[in-house]
Amino acid sequence: MQPDPVFERSADGILVRPWRPDDLDGLYRAVDASREQLARWLPWCSADYSRDDASAWIAFSQRAWAERSLFPLGIFDAAGGEVLGGTGINHLDWPNRRGALGYWVATPHAGAGIARRAARLALDLAFEEFGLERIEIIVLLDNIASHRVARALGAQWECDARRRLVQQGRAQTASVYALLRN
Repeated sequence: MQPDPVFERSADGILVRPWRPDDLDGLYRAVDASREQLARWLPWCSADYSRDDASAWIAFSQRAWAERSLFPLGIFDAAGGEVLGGTGINHLDWPNRRGALGYWVATPHAGAGIARRAARLALDLAFEEFGLERIEIIVLLDNIASHRVARALGAQWECDARRRLVQQGRAQTASVYALLRN
C-alpha cells in the first residue's frame, strides 16, 4: 500500500502529523525547554541545539517522507497546536516489512501519557498505512519512562542486546521490544 503523504491522526487531545516549516518555532521551543532531559537519551539534542538545527530537521523530515526512508511525526496539542514532542517510524527494512518506533515528549508535558497516545497513532501509520509486520522499540536500560511506554503499548520484551545503541559516545546495552501487526 502506498503511504498517505498527508498522514494525520488525532485522538485523546493530541495530533500527530509530518513536520512542516511553520512548526519551526514550536519545535525549537519544545526542545529548548527539554535540553537537559532529552540530551541524556537523544544524541541530536545538545546544549548548542539551535533554531537552525530545528529548521534542518524539518527539511530533512520532509525529504525522508518523500524518499520513504523514515517517517518523522510531530506531536501537537489537538486544540491549540502547541508542539508536545515527536514520534515516528524509522530504521525501515521494507523487504522484511519491519521498522522501529521512536518517541520523545517535551519536559513540560512529560508524564501525561502523551508518548503512549502518540506512539499508538504512529503505529497506525506503520501497520495500517505501510503494511509493516513488525515494529521494534529499542530502549536504553535506564530509560524507565520509555520502558513504561513500550509496555503500555503492549510491546513484548525480547532481549537486552549488548552494545545495541551508541549513546554519549559509548556502545550500550539496550532492551529490544517488539509489536506485531494484529
